[in-house]
Amino acid sequence: MAKSLQDKVIIVTGAGRGIGREIALLCAAEGAKVVVNDPGGAADGAGTSAAPAEEVVEEIKKRGGTAVANFESVAEAIPASKIVKTATDRFGRLDGVVNNAGILRDMIFHKMSVEAFEAVIKVHLMGSFYVSHAAARIYREQESGSFVHFTSTSGLIGNYGQANYAAAKLGIVGLSKSIALDMGRFNVRSNCVSPFAWTRMIGTIPTETDAEKARVEKIKQMGPEKIAPVCAYLLSDAAKDVTGQIFGVRMNEIFLFGQHRPVRSVHRGEGWTPETIAEHGMPALKGSFAKLDRSADVFTWDPI
Repeated sequence: MAKSLQDKVIIVTGAGRGIGREIALLCAAEGAKVVVNDPGGAADGAGTSAAPAEEVVEEIKKRGGTAVANFESVAEAIPASKIVKTATDRFGRLDGVVNNAGILRDMIFHKMSVEAFEAVIKVHLMGSFYVSHAAARIYREQESGSFVHFTSTSGLIGNYGQANYAAAKLGIVGLSKSIALDMGRFNVRSNCVSPFAWTRMIGTIPTETDAEKARVEKIKQMGPEKIAPVCAYLLSDAAKDVTGQIFGVRMNEIFLFGQHRPVRSVHRGEGWTPETIAEHGMPALKGSFAKLDRSADVFTWDPI
């Protein structure tokens, strides 16, 4: 059978470990030439190491694939652009970008530092922008290309102690949709994936209560390799008509997420005052208010 990504050039950021590693390995197995980007920092972004990216490249080569390591950070524009330059310098083109790089700095909102908020926004949201923006000019010229961005139910639904992460991940949804709208005329696609998987970052979740321990044990069942097939598909020509969407992957389940649309309206011919909104407008809308759910409140069944 023909490989779905034969001779395509794919960048995977944060590819030294976890989900990114599995995506890089699968893309290479499907025939792609892969730029394995990872500065090798800790889960909170501290430090650097060439080892994670180099180990993935060596694994790809052992399996007969083609890959090159890149150690730049996505959190600044110029280093991020060098990731794209690595692809074009080494392989002569670029066909797909997977914006997977991420860090966590969880803290309840009133205790969260400005630095922790900005650091997470820079890696997740700004990093996705910087890499995508550098790739967009190449995609425009060749009139083809695909983006796969990583969002999270922390942004789509909600979780405690993750205001920085949730803001970044929901921002990525808006970024992806805008890219899909702006670049569709050039045959460029942009989609989001919301993964459920046990990774080093998820390993930072507290396990102090019985409920927290049970939640983490459930997540441990979900290997990062389960996320890779959807990403490889979205990068392939088989997904040429798929753009602007949000997919969730949870073990062997694939979800299509809804996107923001009006759910209810009220009208008053003579207009509104604060008093009439309180007396009539808001009571009429309250029945359709979104609940303050967390991800675990929505995904209540065991992974399949």
